Amino acid sequence: MLSRVAENIYWMARYIERAENTARLITVTTNLILDLPKSANVGWEPIIEIMGSEKLFHEHYTEIDERNILRFMIADQNNPGSIVSSLQMARENARTIRDIIPRETWERINDLFLAAKSNTQSGIARKNRHSYLQNIILGAQTITGQLAGTMYHDIGYDFLRMGRNLERADMTTRIIDVRSADLLEEEHEGLTPYENIQWMSVLKSLTGYQMYRRIIQVRVRRADVLKFLLQEKKFPRAFYHATCEVESCLNNLPRNTECKRQINALQKTVLSVNPEKLKQDDLHKFIDKLQLGLMTVHNIIADTYFLRQ
Repeated sequence: MLSRVAENIYWMARYIERAENTARLITVTTNLILDLPKSANVGWEPIIEIMGSEKLFHEHYTEIDERNILRFMIADQNNPGSIVSSLQMARENARTIRDIIPRETWERINDLFLAAKSNTQSGIARKNRHSYLQNIILGAQTITGQLAGTMYHDIGYDFLRMGRNLERADMTTRIIDVRSADLLEEEHEGLTPYENIQWMSVLKSLTGYQMYRRIIQVRVRRADVLKFLLQEKKFPRAFYHATCEVESCLNNLPRNTECKRQINALQKTVLSVNPEKLKQDDLHKFIDKLQLGLMTVHNIIADTYFLRQ
């Protein structure tokens, strides 16, 4: 397979996953702000922190408010992480590989981008926001399902899965890092209703609340949430599961030794930590370590498979 084709497949998957994750994050934040009292002081700014876009936001907006942040995260094409920008880039990558992916998938990606772009005001305004974001999420899930069910599962599909799972792992660490920093003090012995709602929001940001309750059949607790989202092998959006998926794809590729070594190191790192002992400062440093590891994996993949002719 040509390196250019592999790269386009990889990035198409990452951008689709990014658009879906952003839509989920905005949905959960909207609900969280409605559920918590104003005294909890949970605002919209953490969204741009999660995406690492504070500097870019301040270059284009002077006021940090709900409308500006939502415009930036949904519609602003100066922001490469916005929903519209992500879907546009997914569409451009898909357009160049139309002979590799099923025709129906290309049409679905094109339709989803056009719908997202033409209805951005619905996502920004509160009245129709839920419907707009759900259409993005369901559209992205449909594309993922179509690709799983109809794309030929050769090396190209391995690059697609690697892109998707690296993006998922990255978003999981970002949500844990920023959302947990906003939570009430962890030293409180009693679990307050607000703490419960906030940790539930961390799970719901990753669509993990129902599966968490199925596996962890006790109250929502900080250490258990961290263990589930970082170390669970069978939950698709858990960090460890995502790295296992990347490793599975690498097994089918040549010249995989260096990248597999880095993935295995990440897996050992995430499984070795005890969530009960991770105070907030320690958690932040640990998340930084995981994110640097993911960046290294991406760079190795790019150097090995995309840039080498």
